[in-house]
Amino acid sequence: MSERVIAPKSRGFLFLDSHPGGCRQLVDEMWQAVPAPAPAGSEGPVALVIGSSAGYGLAATIAGLARVGIRGIGVCFEKAPARRTGTAGWYRTAATARLARQHGRDMVFLNGDAFSDTMKEQVADLLTERFGGRLDYLIYSVAAPRRTDPDTGTVYASVLKPVGSPYTTKTLVFDEDGAPEVKEVTTAPAEGDDIEQTVAVMGGTDWERWITFLADRSLLAEGFTTAALSYIGSPLTAAIYRQGTIGAAKSHLEGTARTLDERLGKTVGGRAVTSVNAAAVTQSSTAIPGIALYVGLLRGVLGDAMVAPIGQLVQLWDQLTGARPLDLDDEGRVRLDAWELDPAVQHAVAERWGTATSDTITELADLDWFSDEVRRLYGFSVLGIDYTAAVETDVPWPTP
Repeated sequence: MSERVIAPKSRGFLFLDSHPGGCRQLVDEMWQAVPAPAPAGSEGPVALVIGSSAGYGLAATIAGLARVGIRGIGVCFEKAPARRTGTAGWYRTAATARLARQHGRDMVFLNGDAFSDTMKEQVADLLTERFGGRLDYLIYSVAAPRRTDPDTGTVYASVLKPVGSPYTTKTLVFDEDGAPEVKEVTTAPAEGDDIEQTVAVMGGTDWERWITFLADRSLLAEGFTTAALSYIGSPLTAAIYRQGTIGAAKSHLEGTARTLDERLGKTVGGRAVTSVNAAAVTQSSTAIPGIALYVGLLRGVLGDAMVAPIGQLVQLWDQLTGARPLDLDDEGRVRLDAWELDPAVQHAVAERWGTATSDTITELADLDWFSDEVRRLYGFSVLGIDYTAAVETDVPWPTP
């Protein structure tokens, strides 16, 4: 037993500890937000979610379990409790597994490097031994700083940089007292092999490797469908995102989807798509210059009309399973971001962006919401949690 009071301590948007009770409550809230859930104990399709513990991957896991009744495997990479608490994803995974058991869902969670062939072998063995040797769906949602190529041992590192010239943008920070500041930051452009390295980590190479590995083991069911989660975003952030190194990786991901779609259609009557999700506060997005300011302003414009990740992933599962028609754009992408990129919304956000300063930001952006969302990533600012009470931090990884 290792009970203690956990106070939120952060360096910028990065928190040093996570709160197990808050993480558990957040997972409960996400599950409860799923409409018309599948009956408890119903045996749904077999699914694999790669990147199942955070952001849109977590939403995909919970929406799949609650809405569709999936069974299968979630893969993520989290740190166990030690001197510090476990990572938030560790506690969220434990909470997701608990809910899956309560609702009669057979879901196994594996903790390790999704880029490795060792993990692919573990998954393939589990699919064979536990799930009848068939996989119906694969959701790919991986955001990582590095990837080791299993064939060569080469380690690639992704970077957040513009392409061609330096990029100067407004960004949102909070000082030591929590007061908001709007500052300008300049990011140097990509150089050398920055683009190639980022594509090697965040592009479609590993996604395609997963499909090939499982296909070679004859594990893809007839009609197998796979979706990689992506983002396009606003023109306001395009220079650092869609037109930057990450954008090059996203373009590679979309090209991979087209290749896989043709291949799967011929081999198993299946398909592959990218799903373009809309803006949200995630551990990955807060690291991108300008994104925090943009999302805060977007919330200031839309308020509760913003669609949370769990709502977006319910829509995606409905389309993948045929409950709703698959709604693709001209490039074959599922678009869940229409509400964000609506011209009227973008015009309103751009107007606020243009006048945003440290003096005006509290009037233009919903900073209370944004701050709470950042803290909720780590299990803080969750209603119903007594943060003055000691909580057990030594939560075990869920076993099947």
